[in-house]
Formats: sequence, C-alpha cells, structure tokens
Amino acid sequence: MAREKKKYRQLGQERSGGLGARGARIPSRVLLFEPPGFVVSSVRPPAARYYPLPPPPSCSPPSRGHPKPTQTAMAGSDEVNRNECRMVVPLHNWLLISNFKLAYKLARRADGTFDRELAEYHDSRVPPDARPQYGVSSFDRVIDPSVGLEVRIYRAAAPAANNNNNNNGAGAAAVTLPILEFLAGGPSPDPFPVILFFHGGSFAHSTVSTAIYDQLCRVLTRLSNGGVVISVNYRRAPEHRYPCAHDDGWAALKWVTSQPFLRSGPDARARVFLSGDSSGGNIAHHVAVKAADAGIRICGNILLNAMFGGTERTDSEQRLDSKYFVTLQDRDWYWKAYLPEDADRDHPASNPFGPNGRRLRGLPFPKSLIIVSGLDLTRDRQLAYADGLREDGHHVKVVYREKATIGFYFFPITDDYREVMEEISEFLKANLY
Repeated sequence: MAREKKKYRQLGQERSGGLGARGARIPSRVLLFEPPGFVVSSVRPPAARYYPLPPPPSCSPPSRGHPKPTQTAMAGSDEVNRNECRMVVPLHNWLLISNFKLAYKLARRADGTFDRELAEYHDSRVPPDARPQYGVSSFDRVIDPSVGLEVRIYRAAAPAANNNNNNNGAGAAAVTLPILEFLAGGPSPDPFPVILFFHGGSFAHSTVSTAIYDQLCRVLTRLSNGGVVISVNYRRAPEHRYPCAHDDGWAALKWVTSQPFLRSGPDARARVFLSGDSSGGNIAHHVAVKAADAGIRICGNILLNAMFGGTERTDSEQRLDSKYFVTLQDRDWYWKAYLPEDADRDHPASNPFGPNGRRLRGLPFPKSLIIVSGLDLTRDRQLAYADGLREDGHHVKVVYREKATIGFYFFPITDDYREVMEEISEFLKANLY
C-alpha cells in the first residue's frame, strides 16, 4: 500500500506543471487528487517559486485558543460568519477553497480590470496525457482557429492500457495510435454518451487544464460507462465579454454533432449531455436553448451550482453573504466583468427567467439534473431556475445538499460527493436514448 501511495504521489508531481496562455510553464499551486481511498497529496513547486496563500478575510484560519473578549462579535458579524464556515466545512475542503478564493481576489481589481498574468500563475494546471491516468486518457484539439477555441477530449483507456496505469516503457505509437484511430473512426453501433462540459470560474477564471476540472472530467468519463467528455476552453472575461463564452459553447456543440467519431447508436447521432458548474452551468443552459431552437437533440443537462443572477437580492444572498467563501461583492464584480457594459444583472444571460428573459414553454428543452448546495448564496436563484423550467412544462430533478458549499463535488471524501456522483451516473444511464 505504501508503494502504491508513493507511485501516485510521484505521478502527481510529474503532472503538476501546466502551460500558460502563451506557452509559459506554470508551476502547480494547489492540490492534485489521488484515487479513492488515498489521502489527497500536496504538490509543491520549487521553493524559490512557492509562497503559501492564506485564506481570504471572509474565511480566515482557526485561531489558537479561545478568542479574546474584544474579539467576541455579535450575531451576523464577520467573526461569527468565519466560525460557522469552519464548523460546517471539512478542514481539507475549507483550506483548498479558501486558497482558490484568495487567488481569485488577488486577480480582481476595483476598476473592473483583471490581472490575467497573476491569475494564470496561481492556476494549478495539468497537461493532456495520452497515457491513461486512472483509466482515462486525454488530448487537446483546436476546433476553431479563428478565435483559438480548444477542447480537451477524455475517453476511457483500453483495458490493456488500464492494466498498466502509466504505460511505462510503451512507445509513443502504442499510446497515440488508438487515439488517432478513434479520431478517424466512424460511428459506433453501440450508443455512448458525449458530455460537453463547461468549466466554472465565474466566466473569468480557470481553463480545461485547471487541475480540479481535469480531475472532475476524468470522474465524469468513468461515470459515463464508455462515454466521452469534451471540456471546452471558452474565452474568458473581462477580456471577452458576453456573448463570447456562450458563442464558444454553441460552436463546441456544433463541432461535436459534426464529428463522425462522436456519433453512436442505430441512428448514428451524437448523444450529447450538456454539463457545467458555476458559469459553466450558465453556459450549458443557454447552449441548450439554442440547440432546442435549432432542432439539435440534447439528451440532458447536468448543472452543478449554476451561476445565475438578478438585480433584486434573494433571501439566500442576504443571509449567506460572506459566510461560505462567496460574497455578493464578488458576484457583482464578475457579472459586471462579463455582461455588456450597459447591462445590469437582469440581462437574459444572467437572469434567464427574469423581466428581460425568455420563457421556454413549448420548446423541446432537455431534461435537467440540477445540483444545488444549500450553503451557496445563489442557491435561491438555482431553485428559482428549476421552478421556471417546471412552470414551462419541462422535466427537472433537483438534488439539494443542505450542508454542502460551493465546489463540494471536487472532494471525493464526503457523502454529498458520493451521492451526487451516483445521481449523475443514474441520470446518464436513464437518458441515453
């Protein structure tokens, strides 16, 4: 067992680097995941380039001993909010999400601009790897050179490759040839799901190679039981405002449906599920609406803590502001960075069923699995979104995890994670038609 743990830790260190926006090597800053049953290992770059990130003010680390009387705060204060956060969130989750949130905060500027270079430095990335890692191989492909739109494709490795996780000693052809054959192949007679995934990051952060999203896509690939995951590297705000991310999502869907190797079943069509978390869930919704308008059949939507907004504050936004990693000030900044300069948060991109939105009654909109964290301050908006779909006659299943915070689906150490992954697996099986 010790030898196996060492192997996986070495694997994490070998894969801890990534490429930046201009091809520069970016050191790993956060954590990589190990297979279930192992403790998550910390991957640290060379000491000269590393400095620890303290948690943000909204969730500072636990103090030593009891607070001094002068530090005791009234209900609703920042101190009480921090204490609630520490009591509810597992320590490992708390540390990792806090690091992410501080890195995000450092990149945002009060004038609405964004320090992209700093954000790229803090982003822990992994490159694609044709050699199977935990049973899944990945490779990148540019699908629209005019805007540099790229996707990362994940597929389950062949059984022979799975027997040797790292494929050490195998020549390049032994690894790449199956991929080339797959890309050049035709439709499969056996139906399989294609999950078109949009990463989160509030339209401004992260990429397909961000470590937590690379890992999540590998999990989704395994859950799909022989399917393929296509993760979309859409353009980000504030450099690229609305509708760039939505347009890239639509372009990715059209590319997926045009590829023979992604078609399957007796009717030889792509059996597509749209999925995403945070801003990626928002993109998935809008791409699904376009697909319904265009007559493109979508098997289902899987939204994880989807990011929606509006000008009128909801109850959860007021009660949970600053308590569990997220503040209304954060949310407002990201909407201002992404939406058109003259738009408010009731823009249809933010508030799809709001005063300027569009109802979907009579539209062939796909079934939806909506994952909601009870401690996410935007939870009321996600639940209202689900209600809006139901009111328009569409099938919705909401999985509400009362004590979960944002990003809980990145951590395979909780019951919330395990139960939600089971729900996703069942949803994929039930709607693969």
